[in-house]
Amino acid sequence: MLPLRDQLPTRKLPVVNYLLIALNLLGFFWMRSRIAAGFPPDRLLSALGLVPAQLLEAPGDSWWTVFSSMFMHDPTGWAHIGGNMLFLWIFGDNVEDALGSLRYAAFYVLSGIAAAGAQIFIDPGSTIPMVGASGAISGVLAAYVSLYPRSPITVLNPIFLLWFIFGLFLQLPAWLIILEYFVVNLLNGLGSIGVRGGGVAFFAHLGGFVAGLFLVRFFMAGRPRREHERWQRFRPSPGRAGGRRAVPWDAPRRRDPWDR
Repeated sequence: MLPLRDQLPTRKLPVVNYLLIALNLLGFFWMRSRIAAGFPPDRLLSALGLVPAQLLEAPGDSWWTVFSSMFMHDPTGWAHIGGNMLFLWIFGDNVEDALGSLRYAAFYVLSGIAAAGAQIFIDPGSTIPMVGASGAISGVLAAYVSLYPRSPITVLNPIFLLWFIFGLFLQLPAWLIILEYFVVNLLNGLGSIGVRGGGVAFFAHLGGFVAGLFLVRFFMAGRPRREHERWQRFRPSPGRAGGRRAVPWDAPRRRDPWDR
């Protein structure tokens, strides 16, 4: 199921989420420009991606790839960057809204580190470079489903025959969308154990997701939970989808130095 939007407005401008999207896009277009100038894609990925065997052999020389790899994507196509940024655009702003901007930035980076650690643990001898924001974004999904499990999410109807009953779009609860994401990655991850070659780093997704489940509870300590619209039906509700603009919210909040 492909999510398209949520219905939950933010209380303030999600500056960090916009910045993360911008950094990922800048990294992608920079890589594309280097390829256009004649730089081989495989060498570019090896230089900026996280290579487990290389990191474990010489951590002092390549520790920084844990971070650079979070902002790099496959420069030969649009699906990798497009899918990741769509998920970050839909779900990241509300997680930032709940945690506060600085907390969200720390949460995102820690989820990405956990994702890298999980993939390294599963295949420490791999010489295939790993790039992409999906590990950190998996943590964001875990946080969203923890905070807003019944928030309505508009998805593209994946079954053609159901277009005549429900239309082109369906509205489903966030927990169902994100549970499907987790289960698909779990099954594919288990199936990939022992298989050599490139592909999707499923255990990075799983590692980031599990880390997000725990980290969101730590970062939400002492902060009020927000009431949100609950999913009730399959058809999208009328009107503009929320989540893209800041709106007033009158529930009490405790200000703290992390909330910038």
